[in-house]
Order: sequence, then structure tokens, then C-alpha cells
Amino acid sequence: MLCGGASAVRPATGETQQMVDEVKSQLEEKEGKTFDVFTAVEFKTQVVAGTNYFIKVHVGNDEFMHLRVFRSLPHENKPLSLHSYQSSKTKHDELSFF
Repeated sequence: MLCGGASAVRPATGETQQMVDEVKSQLEEKEGKTFDVFTAVEFKTQVVAGTNYFIKVHVGNDEFMHLRVFRSLPHENKPLSLHSYQSSKTKHDELSFF
């Protein structure tokens, strides 16, 4: 993988779901609502001084959100952080850098 470049899109894994579960409360606080459905669908990564995860999440009905989650380097021992997100996405919207 090229440092700084994004990977190809891959299907979500159990680890991806754990990550979105961990940042779900951060998103709910920012959006001012709770999500009954919060399922990771696919993701891509970008290696920086840590790793950015761009994750497509199904939030119910035909609604999706794109999350940018940052995982710091292991020696920094910091929690995952929701860097940014995009709402009003569809199942077919391409997951891209934001």
C-alpha cells in the first residue's frame, strides 16, 4: 500500500463493525439523534501517521452515511476518533476521500 494513498474498497469485516460501534456515540452526539441500525458495509483505508478508515454505514431504510474514522499509531494509545462524516448517502454512492 502506498503511504498517503487510499486502498481499494473492501467489504466490511468484524473489525470494521467494532470500529463503527466504538464511534457510534460520537456520531449520535453530533447528529443529535440515535441510530437503531448502524451496520458497516464496506471500507477503504489511508495510511498516514496512523490510519484513516473511510467506512460506509447503513443507518436504516435506504439511508447510508460515510464515516472517516482515525486510528492513531499503537504506541500513542489513543481511542478511535470520528474525524468527519457525510450524511444523505445511498447504497450506491462511491466511498471516497473527504
